[in-house]
Amino acid sequence: MTTSHDDLPGTAESYWMATAPGTERPRPDTDSTADVVVIGAGMAGLSTAWELTRAGRSVVVMEADRIAAGVSGYTTAKLTAAHSLVYERLRRTRGNQGARHYAQSQQAAVERVVSIATELGVDCDLERSSALTFTTDQEQRATFEAEAQAAAEAGLDARFVTDTDVPFAVCAAVEVAQQAQFHPRKYLLALADDITAQGGLIYERARVTGLSEGSPCKVTTEQGVTITANDVIVATHYPVFDRALHFARLSPRRELVVAAPIPVDEAPKHMYVTDDMGKRSVRTAPLDESRRLLVVTGESFTPGTGDSHQRFLRLDRWMHDHFPVGQTAYRWAAQDNDVSDGVPLVGHFHPGARHVYVATGFGGWGMSGGAMAGQLLASLVTGAQPEWAELYDPRRLWSTLREAPALLKQQIEVARHFVGDRAKTTHVDSVAEIAPGSGAVVRVEGRRCAVYRDEDGTAHALSARCTHLGCLVSFNEAETAWECPCHGSRFGIDGEVLHGPAQRPLSPRKI
Repeated sequence: MTTSHDDLPGTAESYWMATAPGTERPRPDTDSTADVVVIGAGMAGLSTAWELTRAGRSVVVMEADRIAAGVSGYTTAKLTAAHSLVYERLRRTRGNQGARHYAQSQQAAVERVVSIATELGVDCDLERSSALTFTTDQEQRATFEAEAQAAAEAGLDARFVTDTDVPFAVCAAVEVAQQAQFHPRKYLLALADDITAQGGLIYERARVTGLSEGSPCKVTTEQGVTITANDVIVATHYPVFDRALHFARLSPRRELVVAAPIPVDEAPKHMYVTDDMGKRSVRTAPLDESRRLLVVTGESFTPGTGDSHQRFLRLDRWMHDHFPVGQTAYRWAAQDNDVSDGVPLVGHFHPGARHVYVATGFGGWGMSGGAMAGQLLASLVTGAQPEWAELYDPRRLWSTLREAPALLKQQIEVARHFVGDRAKTTHVDSVAEIAPGSGAVVRVEGRRCAVYRDEDGTAHALSARCTHLGCLVSFNEAETAWECPCHGSRFGIDGEVLHGPAQRPLSPRKI
């Protein structure tokens, strides 16, 4: 079993996190009241809180860890309405109006971020550029021509092209102009500062474990502090409450990121994405007068499956093979949730909800999606409703023939892990087989344990059952974390929750 990470490229940290440390915020220590409680302080949560604060509402933001340090701190940070090949599909499934509403709302979100950054004077490396979706497969040309036409008819400044500024051959591409890229954490930290300057409260290390719907609503933290509010926004990336059964419609997806310096005169001027090769996404960020940082994302996989170590090496090799970059500087990973019908869930939490709202399922496009959710949810709370609100409504009829195949495939995969992983005799035969710096699931005295052996040789054992719905976790050696392949929950080697929907840590086990 390979245990060394010495051959992995770069520093294991997000560039956005490394270059914008931020300041620590307090934990709540007493019960209080507010007009609105926002659970989650990423792009969607902070955008919503900012919009509501500006609308005159008193707002409390509750973050389980540190603000802008979850998914939003590990994104690729493209701010765009060009979401791969989305518009031709939307035109087929939601009609021309559905495609127009999607384009209108996503482009409005791009412009909203640009406007807020300008208003607040945020130095967040915001740059306008085009976003291109491309393929290297000549047989896909007709598909891309149709997508370009659908995107243009939806209202975007879109066109079909074959010439690009990436240093390799592209057979077809859809270019959408007037998009943007930025430093997400610098932007979100400035947003948080303005929220508190306007009277809002932001708490960290305040994991919410209880939600009581009513008039008023109540949210309770794991420390027992209760916040009472008229309305509650659940913006935790993957909803931490299952009462709406969103887990049946969401599938988690993890992607790896590598970044390296590239000379300014050889750096791509635009943003790129392709579904070829297990996905490749490319953008740059400013470093200094002579260099930019090339950020490459790809190797999509379900959390808890496969070899992340080899995926990192493969992605890094692709970057170096295709671009004249220097030594890899950073590596990290991002996680997203895909909705079975391809459209985010933003609006009332469930059919019976009156004062609880949700934002989830951005499918890899959480920067524009989060800003869109902020505008939409603030409008719903304050009594307005954009004409495109129905498109994102989580209460929309989803058990249709069109969505059924995706739902069935997703649930078969979950069942495969839930049942199949238990049918295995064990992942390794004994704790003694686990090398230092590695982890594995092993049966100890009849119980499956998730065992990590640190570099000193000490074994740390936890329950191997995810505290969300009980699937068996797997060890991600490249990121030193336990992951659930069913719904994407992630845990540290001490069992603490790194990423929901799980709310409770893995229990320690004696071995």
